Amino acid sequence: MDAKTPPPDGADALLHAMCERMTHRGPDSEGLMVQTGVGLGMRRLAIIDLQTGEQPAWSEDRQVAVILNGEIYNYRELRERLEKRGHRFRSASDTEVLPHLYEEYGTGMVSHLNGMFAFALWDARRRRLFIARDRFGEKPLYWGVFDGTFLFASEPKVLLAHPSVRPALNLDALRQYLSFDYIPAPLSIYQGIQKLPAAHQLTVENGRVDVQSYWRLSYKTREPVPSVDEAAERLRELLHDSVRMRLVSDVPLGVLLSGGVDSSTVAALAVRASSETVKTFSISFAESSYDESRYARAVAKFLGTDHHEERLSVDLAANLVGEIGSWMDEPFSDPSLVPTFLLSRFTRKHVTVALGGDGGDELFAGYPMYLGHRIAPVYERVPRFLRRYLIEPLVRRLPVRTDNITFDYKARRFIMGADYDAVARHHVWFGSFTPEEQEQLLTSEARQLSDGDIYRQARHLAETECDADNVVECMQSLDTRLYLAEDILTKVDRASMAVSLEVRAPFLDPRVAEYAASLPANYKLRGRTSKYILKQAAAPLLPHFVGRRGKKGFGVPVADWLKGKLKPLARDLLSPERLRRKGLFNADYVERLQSEHERGAANHRKLLWTLLMFELWHESFIETARRIETSVASSS
Repeated sequence: MDAKTPPPDGADALLHAMCERMTHRGPDSEGLMVQTGVGLGMRRLAIIDLQTGEQPAWSEDRQVAVILNGEIYNYRELRERLEKRGHRFRSASDTEVLPHLYEEYGTGMVSHLNGMFAFALWDARRRRLFIARDRFGEKPLYWGVFDGTFLFASEPKVLLAHPSVRPALNLDALRQYLSFDYIPAPLSIYQGIQKLPAAHQLTVENGRVDVQSYWRLSYKTREPVPSVDEAAERLRELLHDSVRMRLVSDVPLGVLLSGGVDSSTVAALAVRASSETVKTFSISFAESSYDESRYARAVAKFLGTDHHEERLSVDLAANLVGEIGSWMDEPFSDPSLVPTFLLSRFTRKHVTVALGGDGGDELFAGYPMYLGHRIAPVYERVPRFLRRYLIEPLVRRLPVRTDNITFDYKARRFIMGADYDAVARHHVWFGSFTPEEQEQLLTSEARQLSDGDIYRQARHLAETECDADNVVECMQSLDTRLYLAEDILTKVDRASMAVSLEVRAPFLDPRVAEYAASLPANYKLRGRTSKYILKQAAAPLLPHFVGRRGKKGFGVPVADWLKGKLKPLARDLLSPERLRRKGLFNADYVERLQSEHERGAANHRKLLWTLLMFELWHESFIETARRIETSVASSS
C-alpha cells in the first residue's frame, strides 16, 4: 500500500478476504496487521509452538513485524546466539527469530537461515518492506504493483481477490509454459504478476521495488578432492544432520517413501535419528509399469517403519484431473501432480508433516538426460546423411507404446533434441512443444504478440550462473534453478498444501547441496551410473536392490487416459470451436494431434496433456472471471 495513505475503510476485511483464498495453506488460524501504509495477512498451519506461535511475530519494541510461510530449521541455534546478544523472546516459534535476526544483520539476515521459506518483514522505522524466498524455491512468492499498490502472496489466486487485479493472459509466459511444462520465474501466466525467483530478496522502500539474488550454488571442485569413501561418509553425515533438523515438529510426522534411492535414504536416516517408530507412506497403482509399491514395502520392512499404503484405481486418479484447474492457479503440465496430490491426501489422514526425497536428482545427476548429453556428441559425429536417412527413420518406425518411459519414447525424444545446442536440447528432452512445433500450434496473432526466443533466459542462466566446466553440471545448475524450483517444488507445494500437509526436503539443506556441487562431476555421473556418490553413501543404510534400480519417476497412464477416460474432457476443451473462439491455438493442428494419438499412430501424450492443463486453467481463472464481470456489468 502507498506509505502516505492511511488505512482505508475495510482494509482488515480486504486482507481477510485475500487470506480466505489460501485457507488450505493454513487452516489453524489467521493473523492480520494493518498500519498506515501497510497491511500484512497470513494463514497458519501450526507446526512449531502450537500455543504461542501466532503471527505476525514482532521485535521487542514492535517496530519490526514478520509473517512466515515455511520453516526455519536452525531456529534454535539462531535463537541461542541472539539471546546471548541481548534479544528477548515471547514465544518458542521459529518465526520469532526473524525480526531479531533482522535487527542484528539487516537484509543480510537471509544468509544465516537454513530452511524453506517465503517471509515478509515490515520495518516501521525505515518504512521498508523486505521479502525473501528460500534458496531452492520450496515456498512460492508472487508479487505485482496494481494502481500504485504493491501486492504479494503465496498464490496468484490471493492477489486476484484484490479489486485492483484483473486476470489477463501473459502470452510470453504461455510460450514458456508450452515449452517447459511450467512457467519459469520471474514470469507468471498473469500480466502484471511476477514470481520472486528462488534465492532472491525483494525490498520496497522510498517508492522503489528492488529485486536481488542473495545466493548461488557453485560447482567449483573442492580441493583437495576427497576419496570416494571420504566423500560418501561426509555426505552421509550431512544428510543425517539435515534429516535430524527436519524431524523437529510439535505435530505428527512421517516420510513419503517410493522405494527409490532418494526417499529410501531419507527414511533410513529418519529411522536412525528418531526415538520413535517412523511412519512411511506410499500409494500403488494397478498398472505395473507405473507401480513402485513393492519396492516401498520392501524398504519399509528392511527399515522397520510403520508403513501405510493406499491402493488406488486409475479411474479415481483420472477423475481428479478435471478438478486441477480449480486449485492450480497457473497452468502446470507435470502429470505426476495427480499421484503427488493423492499421496499427500492419504498421508494427511495420519500426519501433518512429511519428509520427501526431492532434490536428489538435480544435485546428484539422476535424470537420464544427463547421460544423454554425454552421448549426444558421439551421435553428432555420425555422418548427417546416416542420421537423417537411416537412424531417424528407424526410430520413428518403432512401435508406439504407452507404458511409462518406454524405449521408443526415449529414442524419439533423443533424436528430436539432437540438432539443438545443449541448453535447447536439454529442454526439448524435458519439455513439450519444440520451437518448431509452437510455430504450428500458435496462431499468427499469438506468435506476433509474444517472444519466440523461448530459451533466452535458460541460456542466460547457463552463461551467468553456472561456473562448472562441463555440460552435465551446467545442466544440473539449470535444472536446480528452473525445473526443481518451478516444476518439482511447485508440484509438491501445491499438491501438499491443497490438503494442508507440510513436506520437507532434506536434500535441499544448503550444506548438503553445496557439498554435492563441490564434488567432481564423475562422483555424480560415473559411466552409466547416476547418483554414484549418493548410492555409495546410502549403501550401508539400505537393501542392495535400491542402488541398482533404474530411474522410474512418479507417473500415471496419461497416454491411455487421453484415449479413454479423459477423451470426452479433452475433446470438449480442445474442440475446434473453442480453440478458434480463443484465437490462441491452430485448431487443425490440435485436431491432428488428437487423431494421431487416439489411432495409436503416435504418442502425443505430452503435447495433449500440456494443452489440456492450460485449457483447464483458462476455463477456471480467465473465462470464469470474464463471465462474472459480464454478469455484474449487465446487472448494474
